[in-house]
Amino acid sequence: MSSLTHFDETGASRMVDVGDKAVTRRIARAEGWVDMAPETLKTILDRKIAKGDVFEVARIAGIMAAKETSRLIPLCHPLALSAIRIEFSPCDDRRLRIESFVRVDGQTGVEMEALTAVSVAALTVYDMCKAIDREMVLGPFCLLEKDGGRSGHFQRESHTAVTPEIVPPVS
Repeated sequence: MSSLTHFDETGASRMVDVGDKAVTRRIARAEGWVDMAPETLKTILDRKIAKGDVFEVARIAGIMAAKETSRLIPLCHPLALSAIRIEFSPCDDRRLRIESFVRVDGQTGVEMEALTAVSVAALTVYDMCKAIDREMVLGPFCLLEKDGGRSGHFQRESHTAVTPEIVPPVS
């Protein structure tokens, strides 16, 4: 594990200076989960949520969030992202998987943008469906892959370790 770079020698917070780093293509993929009642997922898939198409609203929210990451996470650099994709996959009758892909040609990575995208997309699913299911559970969220820059390629060896089990309702 490398040393933390967001603090100077006195312990003061700082935004890392990436000005001397080479511009390279950088990508990141992240995933997040929403666990819900089977009826809720069926209603989403049938596109019968009163507020509209959950997937399309959540997709737009995730894209917007990725573009605004530097405004949400204090020490992130503002980036001119060149691609953002968000996909939704029902995994069984009660779990929805959300995956993001983010790309930039820049001097710093896009891991936080990918994670922000799936987090906000999941929050949007919750917001759009909370009237019919307040027991939805969000997460976990994790980085699946990143590439580019000095640290090179990272790929999570197994994301089955973070795939959530069905969370029983609180009694």
